[in-house]
Parts: sequence; structure tokens; C-alpha cells
Amino acid sequence: MSVAEEIERLQALRDRGALTETEFTQAKARTLSGAGSAAEPGQAAAPGAPAAPVREALLRRLTRSTTDHVIGGVCGGLGAHTSLPSWAWRVIFCVAVLYFGIGLLLYLLLWIFIPATPEQK
Repeated sequence: MSVAEEIERLQALRDRGALTETEFTQAKARTLSGAGSAAEPGQAAAPGAPAAPVREALLRRLTRSTTDHVIGGVCGGLGAHTSLPSWAWRVIFCVAVLYFGIGLLLYLLLWIFIPATPEQK
């Protein structure tokens, strides 16, 4: 990936809200200095730069699941984003419904405000 493509990707992440202004500035500085760019085949990764899968995991956003869903995919998305499985989130919401319906209200709000996972091509 070229430096220009890397900076465009960082700009897109900042525009989506995945990166703060400070994180964007630091990542841009690392990219321009060569520490944040992807290593060429046969070239060692820069020391101190996180591996690409780690970097992607840190930047992923909460989305509703389109594959692991019963009603809206909220619990499936929470299960993919956290260490709790989706069935545990379903139990938590069911128990929370017993407390004056707060679980239902919270589930509906999450269903409205959490975007669905984009389709993979």
C-alpha cells in the first residue's frame, strides 16, 4: 500500500469517527516517517508498529450482525465486539426486560443507532 493510500485510509477512519484528531495526526506522522506503512515482502515490520490485524481490531466499530441475529442483530454484534457470546447478551436483555422494560427500550435504541455490518463482496 502506498503512502497516499494509507493516508486516505486514515482520513476515512477519522471521518467515520474511528480515530480522534490526535490519533490521526500520530498515525499520519508514523506513515510519513515510514514506520506506519505496510512492510514489503521480505522486509521486517518496523519496531513499535502494531501488526495489521491488531491495528484493525483496535479500529473496528460496533455493528449489528447480519448473520448471527434473532430479531435485529444487536446481540450478535455485541457478541462479536466483546468477549461475551451472543447468547449471553440475549439472556442479559431478557433479564433486563423484567426490570420495568428497560432491556426492551435499550435493545430498540441500539437497533436504531448501531449500523448494520456492511455486506462482504
